[in-house]
Amino acid sequence: MNASLAKTLLLVILAIFAVAYIAVLVAGIKRAQRASLPAGSHTTPDGKEVATGFVTNFFDTLGIGSYATTTAIFRWWKLVPDELIPGTLNVGHTLPTIAQAFIFTRIVPVETGTLIGMIVAAIIGAWLGAGVVVKWPRRMIQIGMGTALLGAATLMFLVQMHALPGGGTALGLSGPMLVLACGVNLVLGALMMLGIGLYAPCMILVSLLGMNPTAAFPIMMGSCAFLMPVATARFVREGKFHVSASLGLLAGGIPAVLIAAFIVKSLPLVAVRWLVIAVVVYTAISLIRSARQGAGVLTAEPAPKPT
Repeated sequence: MNASLAKTLLLVILAIFAVAYIAVLVAGIKRAQRASLPAGSHTTPDGKEVATGFVTNFFDTLGIGSYATTTAIFRWWKLVPDELIPGTLNVGHTLPTIAQAFIFTRIVPVETGTLIGMIVAAIIGAWLGAGVVVKWPRRMIQIGMGTALLGAATLMFLVQMHALPGGGTALGLSGPMLVLACGVNLVLGALMMLGIGLYAPCMILVSLLGMNPTAAFPIMMGSCAFLMPVATARFVREGKFHVSASLGLLAGGIPAVLIAAFIVKSLPLVAVRWLVIAVVVYTAISLIRSARQGAGVLTAEPAPKPT
């Protein structure tokens, strides 16, 4: 099978995933309304939620990533309870990410075997990770998200300081290097279920393995576009997402992707990345502090008196 036909088939399968995602989301919203699940009963996003979707997906399309910035905005404006943030990120950013994958898979060259192998690995990781995260209590999610965000901020900082290799010219991998790349992408897919974006670490991964950094765009966007509908099914089934915030991300995100990809295309993003690092570190620390305060409240409660 030639590369063009393989990519076309990949995009057809992605379109099927998108349709399945929409069906799962619609059913999940109806179920949440009937059962009064934690996702809430209202479905109309407000201006803040739509604006969050637009801003985060605009910069996401340019390679900044959206999960860390969305988490920071959610916590700053108190839009979504902490325990619902991972599910809301995955549910709300799915369609904008699928739009990115369609665009960049077509316009950016990458070896088909590497692209498909890393996408499949990410899907497996996401499925396994979602099965764990949906069962975690609020405090464990806060600690997990906070710790992973600090790791993401560290990677962003190293990239800004040029402490990591800038990549090579290869458009694909083979043999042990491909196995290693797929294994790491599996782990990154699982970490996405904690609300930690795959973009930055995936870009670093392909650069460390000697690939052209631009090849990371279809790999990371394709990985997320396929794994997010898979993860969404579990989050929606458990009611572990915020309905209006998810729809706000979706409504604001799709036009932002189109504007960033076809009109803006590129920006001097150095200052934006420094701002993102600062915001991510602040959000990570606040999540960990909230978890510690919650533990203090629990341990401070007096033991019940014997009857």
